[in-house]
Amino acid sequence: MPTDCHSATSSPPPALARNEHLPWLIPLLVVLATVVSFLPILHNGFVDWDDPRLLTDNPDYRGLGWSQLRWMFTTFHMGHYQPLTWLTYGLDYVLWGMDPFGYHLTSLVVHAANAVLFFQASLCLLSLAAPSAAPRVDARIAAGFAALLFAIHPLRVESVAWATERRAVVAAFFLLSTLLCYLRAATARRPAGIWWLGAGVALYAASLLSNASGMTLPLVLLVLDVFPLRRTTGRPREWFLSASRRIAPFVVLALTAAVVALLAQGQAGALRTLREYDVPFRLAQTFIGLAFYLHKTLVPISLSPLYEIPADLDLAGQALVPAVAAVVVLSVALVWARTAWPAGLASWICYVLLLAPVLGAAQSGPQLVADRYSYLSCLGWALLAGGGLLYCWRLGSSGAMGWTSVGGVTTIASLVLLALGILTWRQTQVWHDSETLWTHVLSVTPRSSLAENGLGYLMLRRGDLTGATRHLENATRLNPALAEGHYSLGNALALQGRLDEALRQYREAVRIRPTYAEAHFNLGVILARAGQLDEAIAHYREAARLQPDDAEARNALGEILFRQGHVDEAVRHYRDAVRIRPGYVEAQRNLAVALDAQRHAGQAP
Repeated sequence: MPTDCHSATSSPPPALARNEHLPWLIPLLVVLATVVSFLPILHNGFVDWDDPRLLTDNPDYRGLGWSQLRWMFTTFHMGHYQPLTWLTYGLDYVLWGMDPFGYHLTSLVVHAANAVLFFQASLCLLSLAAPSAAPRVDARIAAGFAALLFAIHPLRVESVAWATERRAVVAAFFLLSTLLCYLRAATARRPAGIWWLGAGVALYAASLLSNASGMTLPLVLLVLDVFPLRRTTGRPREWFLSASRRIAPFVVLALTAAVVALLAQGQAGALRTLREYDVPFRLAQTFIGLAFYLHKTLVPISLSPLYEIPADLDLAGQALVPAVAAVVVLSVALVWARTAWPAGLASWICYVLLLAPVLGAAQSGPQLVADRYSYLSCLGWALLAGGGLLYCWRLGSSGAMGWTSVGGVTTIASLVLLALGILTWRQTQVWHDSETLWTHVLSVTPRSSLAENGLGYLMLRRGDLTGATRHLENATRLNPALAEGHYSLGNALALQGRLDEALRQYREAVRIRPTYAEAHFNLGVILARAGQLDEAIAHYREAARLQPDDAEARNALGEILFRQGHVDEAVRHYRDAVRIRPGYVEAQRNLAVALDAQRHAGQAP
């Protein structure tokens, strides 16, 4: 992988010979600081937020055999196509089984590698933006500062500490490698430049096979062609020519990934319709998101694993007007200053482009914004800060700025890094377990229906039916359309013997989400107890249709049919239950009884 970037005719200055240790020392310090800041995640477990469906309850990825590999490269599980990320999970299972320590260790190792890659990218971009500074000691230290601002910022915690979200970290590894290859291709002589460009295309494909988060990278590369590469202007015709020569393979890959991502989200039912969230709301969400990540980059406090879209869609409560004002003013100011400060406008455009896929145009999930969406998009701000530090040092060396002032800036930069490391250490502990996760969400956003539902579910599993009912009632009050809340509340009420109330909650759950197989099954259970067998059969059939591998639904359906005298049909369902779950003793016993009844019926005159 390339390190420094020079023009094809330049050679490194002799300063490097006097600082041979620096190419290794600064990246090592970046890795050390990153690992120390994130060390608490190694003591964290899995959390009850997508981790069960993705990992702990999912046997399909466990291993690296042919059946697992085929599943990884063909599944849209949970609305994502991420075969290379699945490969890392499969390797984790081979090495660690289901010990969460190993899964978190892998995420941390990849994140630390990303920090080193970004250090190299920062050094390259700073060298291109200010050629006289490359590759001096001050440029390396400034690149290290930029890398640490990215790596140990609290906004990175969600992507690294949440096992489910590893896809963003793995995709970033290949994307940053792609960026380095592209920059090297831009500064290398032919034919080496062609080989570097080809390597970049291959690595970009790997990034998209890890997660589609980098689908707008081709547009970012066009921005870099203007600044700092300065090999094209901003004129549309030259942009088109650049795309035809260099960007076309990246564009093809990006468009393919975008289509696949939409198909995956659509298959999972995650995409929200315009009826749910109309165009004005999505526009408002765009401005809120652009302002949010910039604000939290500057003031990273009160971070939450979940910023839930409010059920009443109260945009005024989300500070829409200040967000719009901030985005418009900043955009106008950077455009106005583009000649004197092209780096500012380039960083802003890249920020918008990298955020574009998650700003709400194709809304999926319950979040208005999410810390994890900053993993790629805020790289430019870290680089800009590193450039600012380098600029101050260059002023000091030229005498335009007193060394006392430069020392003050350096001290402030060091204190900022220390503060970020401490905040990140604390934020990683939010992800220790499910209870700390949901409790923290409620401490930051008290009106979170999903956090109330998460705590209610935890208490339900512990047998605290009173506490569970309280939280689940809060969840359904905050968001009456939360099908999971009604289902879990139905479970809590049923365990308390309040069957009529439980029945109402289950009915509400299937009304909101007709494909809710578990709610259909539990409806069948209560209706069967109440003697309403025909309706119970209908719900059991629906549960079995929605989840063809649900042995319990088929066994329960067989029991009712057997009681009604439909012995042959009952036998078929019992056989299916035993086929799906060979060790299902109750279904085996029921099948034996039904077969015996079938034989006796055949012997009757």
